[in-house]
Amino acid sequence: MSFRMNLKEFDNSFMKNGRKLICGVDEAGRGPLAGPVVAAAVVFNANVWNDEINDSKKLSEKKRTALFDWIVKNALSYGVGIVHHEEIDRINILNAALKAMKTAAAKLSVEPDLILIDGNRKFETEVECSAIVGGDRKSFAIASASILAKVTRDEIMKNYAFFYPEYGWHKNKGYPTKDHFEAIKLYGVTPLHRKTFLKKIIISE
Repeated sequence: MSFRMNLKEFDNSFMKNGRKLICGVDEAGRGPLAGPVVAAAVVFNANVWNDEINDSKKLSEKKRTALFDWIVKNALSYGVGIVHHEEIDRINILNAALKAMKTAAAKLSVEPDLILIDGNRKFETEVECSAIVGGDRKSFAIASASILAKVTRDEIMKNYAFFYPEYGWHKNKGYPTKDHFEAIKLYGVTPLHRKTFLKKIIISE
């Protein structure tokens, strides 16, 4: 039995005590210096699975894009939540990520019986929740959510790159790479940067 199949079995193991619909939730973009944090929530029927689904970080960009389309077509329901850089600066990245995840789950067209959340923190909701550390490597639904969130955020950053091509966001997606730091020092901070993530650079300017 393959590791990928175990991802689906992990989700289905929660289908007891009347539970039928399991939702997976994950986010992308906690670490970048610019742009939003994006979360996704996904619900599948029990018999739907794809052995290529995995943690988005372990997949190529091309594979993520292909699986994004498969997830959208085969999910019973999905939702996406976005919290932009201004609010990240205002409420901090942890609260912003939780808000994005809560927003994504609220956009589902069906109410799940259980929400599995990647990580060790839960957002407030009337639906039963369970935080799963390393959930994007264990759960089919969470891994699917990680793909939706990652692809959505990457596309946002590619679009932003048209307006600020000097920062290489089409490649680094706003993450703190050497080239990104050098661009900030050379061209300054853009309106799309998270100011709280760049305090030392801003102060030194």
